[in-house]
Amino acid sequence: MEGFVADCVAANTEADGQAAVREVLAGAVSDPRAALLAVGEPERAGISVFHRADDLTIFSATWTPQMNLMPHNHKMWALIGIYTGREDNIFWRRSEDGVTAHDAEVLFEGDVGTLPDTAIHSVTNPLQRFTGGIHIYGGDFFATTRSQWDPDTREEAPSDGAVIRAIFERANEDYERGQRG
Repeated sequence: MEGFVADCVAANTEADGQAAVREVLAGAVSDPRAALLAVGEPERAGISVFHRADDLTIFSATWTPQMNLMPHNHKMWALIGIYTGREDNIFWRRSEDGVTAHDAEVLFEGDVGTLPDTAIHSVTNPLQRFTGGIHIYGGDFFATTRSQWDPDTREEAPSDGAVIRAIFERANEDYERGQRG
């Protein structure tokens, strides 16, 4: 991971940092098995941070089976490289109702999704197994106050790293309850 992070940091200094970092990420997830060995088999929903700076954040995000994350924004460009499982994204636009869905993208193992700094998306792991992805952001993901939208009312509310970590913990609790049956 150290070499991968160093390559991403160097690529981010290019004129089009997002495109250059995307190439590094695409190379890393082009062999999902090797990426899985480097990052580790997901066993819980969570975030494992590999790099955090003002201009770049890199972490692994893992989703429990059938986990959902409500519409949210990042306020910075983002890249998502899937190394195990699948991630379904619905893209949203601001509207009179809060947000309205307008597009979708499914990311399979080895795929890289590219999101502009204006993107609003929700995420679903539709599988009965864990999903893992390497997420890269063009800023300090954890220090940026963002927004999320209630999935029922579509009302906007503040979001940040602490809010997202709490959602992951609830997903783990739900998953563990389901495993105990």
